[in-house]
Amino acid sequence: MEGIAIGLSSKSKETLRRLKKTEFVKEIYIASSSKDNERENELIEVKKPREILLKKWPELDLIIFIGSIGASVRIIKSFLTSKDKDPGVIIIDNKCSKIVPLIGLHQSNTQNIAFQISKLFGGQIIETNNSNDHNFLNLDAFGNQWGWKRSGKIQNWSKLVIKQAKNEEIFCKQLSGNSLWRTSESGKIINQIHENETDKPDSTFHVSIFENHETTWHPRVLWIGIGCERNTCKELIANSLKISLESGNLSHHSIAGFATIDIKKDEQGILELAKENNLPIKFFNKADLSKIIVPNPSNLVHKEIGTSSVAEASCLIAAGEESKLLKEKRIFKDKDFPKSKSGAVTIAIAESKNQYYPTNGEIHIIGSGPGDISFLTNNARKALSKCTVWIGYKMYLDLIKPIKRSDQVLIESKLTEEKERCSKAIKLAEEGIKVALISSGESGFYGMAGLLLELLQTIKKEYRPYFEVHPGISSLQLAAALSGAPLMNDFCSISLSDKLTPWSLIEKRIKGALLGDFVIALFNPQSIERNWQLKSAIDLCLQSRSVDTPVLIARQVGRENQSKKFFTLNTIPFKEIDMLSIIIVGNSQTTLIDEIFLTPRGYLQN
Repeated sequence: MEGIAIGLSSKSKETLRRLKKTEFVKEIYIASSSKDNERENELIEVKKPREILLKKWPELDLIIFIGSIGASVRIIKSFLTSKDKDPGVIIIDNKCSKIVPLIGLHQSNTQNIAFQISKLFGGQIIETNNSNDHNFLNLDAFGNQWGWKRSGKIQNWSKLVIKQAKNEEIFCKQLSGNSLWRTSESGKIINQIHENETDKPDSTFHVSIFENHETTWHPRVLWIGIGCERNTCKELIANSLKISLESGNLSHHSIAGFATIDIKKDEQGILELAKENNLPIKFFNKADLSKIIVPNPSNLVHKEIGTSSVAEASCLIAAGEESKLLKEKRIFKDKDFPKSKSGAVTIAIAESKNQYYPTNGEIHIIGSGPGDISFLTNNARKALSKCTVWIGYKMYLDLIKPIKRSDQVLIESKLTEEKERCSKAIKLAEEGIKVALISSGESGFYGMAGLLLELLQTIKKEYRPYFEVHPGISSLQLAAALSGAPLMNDFCSISLSDKLTPWSLIEKRIKGALLGDFVIALFNPQSIERNWQLKSAIDLCLQSRSVDTPVLIARQVGRENQSKKFFTLNTIPFKEIDMLSIIIVGNSQTTLIDEIFLTPRGYLQN
């Protein structure tokens, strides 16, 4: 993204520097009364902000002004052309308390960016968009969230948006791509037209691979199979692909990638075309290609490279299960294009059931905190605002549901379905969708981060969607804060669940912690099925520590029924402890005085 931020007064310096740390802003400028432009580290002083826009307006995706709305409007008014060409514009006050998305709410994704900034800075977003007042779907923009590309004149899309604003019925005919969007509150308002039903004139948009409609979102589901003579030029391949798409009325926006045989890994024409269009290439060996049944096998090709099909077989493999061959192979030669250099290429096209756009997809692994939504960090709120789909255990999703927008989708799962949850998140991200994977507490402490990253490691780096782990507040931190400061000196946490870790190893860790005189936090202490491990762990502690060592038992921390109770090692009420409890066992220095649970650091001894 090409974004800049411009401060209209000296009071905006700190806000500008905060914006520079986000992914939205590359350069920051500030209005100055000095005669010459100066640079203060990354902050560039300019006499007139309008001079910056004269140079940069055509290349910008986003402009953020820090200052008044009136001054900002006067600066940009002469540059504005049309909403499908202008960059997005956001205005923020000097205190970051108000964020106003002004221009490009749909086309430039300005509204979503403004939401993310508001969550990160803790400011209030001022919305003036009619779609949000009525929980409407942003018809001409929402497909971007689902990894789709839009076609059709902006005037035709505007007609649909106007009809929607008048509360007239809007219809969608979806023939391909992910249909999860229909389950959102905004998506449910849209009427669905089935494949064999007639369109509603002037009130329908489409989601498909075809080009014959005025308003269409195009999912990336087409795989282009390519076979070619050695050193066939890029132009010949590109022209052949163009004719193949046009003959089937297929949109180039729906191309997911190219597919061919692995001996073509150094074929410059294919490599250059893929790079030019920012599309992946999947290579397959002859053994795998030979297993695919195709309508047009070639004995000549089999004799030369060991498989009877390249173009048809490779696009079908790339498209995966339940794929269908839309365009059987067609051979193009240099004589078909007089200006092309020598060569020949074979093109075939298959449609996949699933979208594929991993370079657009993202997975944000979010620790939602120990319970109450107030413990959710601003960084996590920003990530949640960015993501179209939230996946998590139902109880955790319910806790953060109040901040969900009407266009976002929740996918709930059960407590034991961690692997399925992660696999779903990866699949959706590979489709080009931004996904939030939710853990309670801190996702890197016995949460979803580890499993998700393990699964991502099995995917080749070049095909792997972007991921980011967002830290959260752990129940351990909150339990400690509620009780005093028991973690002031060295401490460790140990899970007593032996479902994934052998008890012998857990015992070894407990003994090591006792030998090192660590304060010990015990997670997953006891359940109906695991009813002896906690007693065994405490017995180990009693072998090394005094019977009157203070112990905290905190339960449901951060939630409505939160409780904390203090005991000693020999008075722990085992029957009162369950999986919603966390236990902190003090070390030899830990004290409990007037219900202040404290492990001194040693300051008063120096």
